[in-house]
Amino acid sequence: MSKVYAVNSPKIEVSAIEKQISEISASLPASDELKLVLSLVDLTTLEGKDTDADVTKLCEKAIKAGTAAVCVYPTLVAIAKHSLKNTGIKVAAVAGGFPSGQLPLHLRLAEARYAIEQGADEIDMVISRGKFLEGNYQFIFDEVAAFKKECGNKMLKVILETGELETLDNIRVASDISLKAGADYIKTSTGKVNVNATLPAMCVMLQAINDHYKISGKKCGIKPSGGISDGITAVKYLRLTEKILGKEWFHSSLFRFGASRLVDNLLIEVNGK
Repeated sequence: MSKVYAVNSPKIEVSAIEKQISEISASLPASDELKLVLSLVDLTTLEGKDTDADVTKLCEKAIKAGTAAVCVYPTLVAIAKHSLKNTGIKVAAVAGGFPSGQLPLHLRLAEARYAIEQGADEIDMVISRGKFLEGNYQFIFDEVAAFKKECGNKMLKVILETGELETLDNIRVASDISLKAGADYIKTSTGKVNVNATLPAMCVMLQAINDHYKISGKKCGIKPSGGISDGITAVKYLRLTEKILGKEWFHSSLFRFGASRLVDNLLIEVNGK
C-alpha cells in the first residue's frame, strides 16, 4: 500500500484550545440554530437487539424530523434504504468490526463492501486504536486508505474514538493521518466508550481539517458523536465549528451529529413542548 507521509503534526497547546472554546458564544440556542442542528443529524441505532421494525420506525422519525441520515448496522441497511426511498435522507452504516475494529483488515473491508452492496450511501469505520497507540501510524494510514478505496465515491467517515487516544496530541496525529489517507469526514467517537465527544477533541480535529484544507484544497467533514443529547450542547459544537472553519461547513456534506436521543429533545426545544 501507499507510504504514509511523515507525520509532522503540530504540538497541541492546551491553553490555546481552552481559549478557543472559551470564546464561543454562551448564549442560549436560537431557533434557527436548533433547526440547523436537526437537519445535520445522523439519526442512529446501534443496538444488538435492533430489528427491522425498529429501523423502519427510526426512518419514519428521520423523515418527520428532516435529519440528514440514518445510521445502522450493515444487516439493517436494506430495510433502511427501502424505508427512506425517494426522501433524500442518506443511509450510513458502521462497518469494519465496529466498535472495536478488532478484526483482520480483509474481514473489516468485506463488511464495508457488504454494506455498500446492501445500499449504504456512507460508511463509518473506526481506526485501530491499539495499533495507533503502539506508534504504528503506517497501519492506520493503510487501513483508512483501504477503506476509502473500497468505498469509491461513497462517503467515508473515519471514527478516531478520541476517548481512547489518551492525549490531544494523539488526536491531532490521528486526524492528520486519516485526512491524508483519504477520509471524507473525521468523527470523534463510536458512542460505545466512557468518554465520547468533547469540545477539546472537537477543537483539535477542526484545526486539523482547517490545516488540511489550506494545504490540499479539499474540504473534509466533521462529525461529533456520542453523548450529545440536547440543543444547548449541540450548538456549542456548531459555534466552535463556525469559529474555526466558518459557516460554509454548515451543510450535511461537511457536518453531521451522531445521535440517538438528540432528535427527540430538539423537537421539544424547537416546538416548545
